[in-house]
Amino acid sequence: MRFILYLLVPVLFLSCDDSDEITTIGDALSAQEIEDLQFLREEEKLARDVYLYSYDLYGQSIFKNISNSEQSHMDNVSVLMKKYNISDISSSERGKFSNETLQNLYTDLTALVDKSIEDALLVGATIEDLDINDLDHFILNTSHQDIEEMYDLLNCGSRNHMRAYTNNLNNLGVEYTPQFITLEAYNAIINSSNEKCGN
Repeated sequence: MRFILYLLVPVLFLSCDDSDEITTIGDALSAQEIEDLQFLREEEKLARDVYLYSYDLYGQSIFKNISNSEQSHMDNVSVLMKKYNISDISSSERGKFSNETLQNLYTDLTALVDKSIEDALLVGATIEDLDINDLDHFILNTSHQDIEEMYDLLNCGSRNHMRAYTNNLNNLGVEYTPQFITLEAYNAIINSSNEKCGN
């Protein structure tokens, strides 16, 4: 099965502006750090909501299990947002997003999920691919150890999720091709064992 996901490209680096210089004073966060955390909160919600949609449609435990992990990721981001007194602009309603690009992405992704279980698994692998790529860039935008550690934790979880989705796809005879991280990075992930990272 050929899977072309043409709609995710606009999301890349949505909250990453390399022209913004990172400046911090004491515990204060830069505007970029704040923007990254607010975006990440909704990006993790996107993953959770799409996986719950997939679970409702196909009843496969992989979607339920990983949606629970995504809820933990959302909670981890929220803890730091509260610590630094950052407004949570995300919607509490499932499938609703304050970020227009993520809202459109949710609509497009769930339409792909509707097609088949294979497409739902490919959507899952693509979301994790995108998450890993974004987290790799977000970590470059912060000088705060607690934020770096949280990004590392979420990245670890996303790598495990990538392994789970690709293993399920392989069982169906479907190969996933990375769209955001490099092929080298992808192969390093799927050819290594699950990591212990609290997810």
